[in-house]
Amino acid sequence: MGGTFDPVHNAHLAMARAALDKLKLEKVLFMPTGAPRYRKPAVANGEHRVAMLELALQGEPRYAIDARELKASASGYTVDTLMQLHGELGTELWLLIGADQYAKLDTWHRPQEVRRLARIGVFARPGVALDKAVEVIPMKAMDISASEVRARVARGEAIAHLVPAAVANYIVRKRLYV
Repeated sequence: MGGTFDPVHNAHLAMARAALDKLKLEKVLFMPTGAPRYRKPAVANGEHRVAMLELALQGEPRYAIDARELKASASGYTVDTLMQLHGELGTELWLLIGADQYAKLDTWHRPQEVRRLARIGVFARPGVALDKAVEVIPMKAMDISASEVRARVARGEAIAHLVPAAVANYIVRKRLYV
């Protein structure tokens, strides 16, 4: 499950739990992105984003962090990461993405190779139609986004209901997003 995780929030964790349950996964890897070509770079640096992920994932042995996409040598392409993981793990892989990203999959770098390397689990989003060929991961919609968390921090508003307590404390302590 990739993303900027800037910061990781409760919807990310709910998505991982839903995928574990629905797909009977052994583990969910959280993969923070480096400097993706398709969106603005993260506000917090990779070190802070990994630290927040570590805090959010404590106590769940089925979660792990893979920070390879933060390395300067990373290509930033999902297909390259999947090829590396496939070679290292030698097991069936699932790519967990939102319906909005799934709708754009054909515009990704080597999308057919992405489909060959991993099964795709899709989290439904309101207003995005899905074809029957994908594995939809059901979960209750949560109105949380990292951009809203950052905006609330910048305005001095509470975020305790949006992120794990340890992450909220880290954001305050490190003065992120102010």
